[in-house]
Amino acid sequence: MKSLDFLNKYNNPKNIRFNSFVRSLSIADSRNLKIFVETGTSRGKKKFYFFNKFNWKDGMSTIMFAEFIKHKGGQLYSVDLSKDNINNAIKFTKKFNNYIEFIVSDSVRYLKNIKYKIDFLYLDSLDGHNSKIASLHQLNEIQCALDKLHDNSIILLDDKSTKGNLSIDFLLKQKFKIINETKEQVLFSR
Repeated sequence: MKSLDFLNKYNNPKNIRFNSFVRSLSIADSRNLKIFVETGTSRGKKKFYFFNKFNWKDGMSTIMFAEFIKHKGGQLYSVDLSKDNINNAIKFTKKFNNYIEFIVSDSVRYLKNIKYKIDFLYLDSLDGHNSKIASLHQLNEIQCALDKLHDNSIILLDDKSTKGNLSIDFLLKQKFKIINETKEQVLFSR
């Protein structure tokens, strides 16, 4: 893919993760990564009276990844514990339904049991309101996914200040390198 211009429609001042997503997807494109796993689906559109509106603060990862996958011919697996979140994401990603498999499950259990290799792992489950619980959960996710990654895989951690501290230390000890970092996210590769 020569250009990721199709992502520009997601460049909204409230989408503070946009540049980080574009950088991550550019790297995914250069490495020909096609199998994405996202823990914590985008809650996406919120209803306001008679119309729907994007929830830009949510980052819009699911729809951005799905559109990227549509252009690449891959697959997105989006895992969330909340059936309501999944159902909402199904609605706002309808035009990409051939490229997304939504899974209602605990992300740690899901990652422990999958049998395929992950090219791009995005960890954003559990809100960071309780940073101790969220940090431990994210660490458990990466520990369960570690043997599903390959040398070319990339890992994007969201909400690094509220739930990334344990995962960041763990990945660095596993000889992963930080290849991009913002206030909200950190991207790792071997």
